[in-house]
Amino acid sequence: MLMNAPATFIQSYIDDLNDALNQLKPGAALTRIQAAWLGTCLTGILLMNSVCWAKFERASLGDCKVAALSWVFRKASIPWDWLLRVSVVLILKRYGITEGVLAFDESDRARSKSTKRIYKVYKQKHKGSGGYVNGQTIVLLLLVTSSIR
Repeated sequence: MLMNAPATFIQSYIDDLNDALNQLKPGAALTRIQAAWLGTCLTGILLMNSVCWAKFERASLGDCKVAALSWVFRKASIPWDWLLRVSVVLILKRYGITEGVLAFDESDRARSKSTKRIYKVYKQKHKGSGGYVNGQTIVLLLLVTSSIR
């Protein structure tokens, strides 16, 4: 699959997100480059079912370089906290959700013995062998309502 431009529904979502972000906190709107980067990332996640810069580069036939994609993620002054708030509000408004309950689910993921380059790895008790393994804890937050989950 080729990834030349964001999907149309992703582009409209980013436009709505940018408008709501600018209304909620003036001056915090995404720049044109940041909006294009976010569209590329969301489209890449949709197509590849993964968050991997190298896969995004291959899918764009080299138009999006790994270094550029990761640099924007690490160094750009994107207001991530406001972006999360606005995106949640947009989704709740779009589906008409007015009440619900948040549910947490966590699971431990065992990783390899050599985990120097994996983020937030720590020693976990391995239930099967009684020993210890390096691993991560993945936390999932779910909104449970009467109409959608």
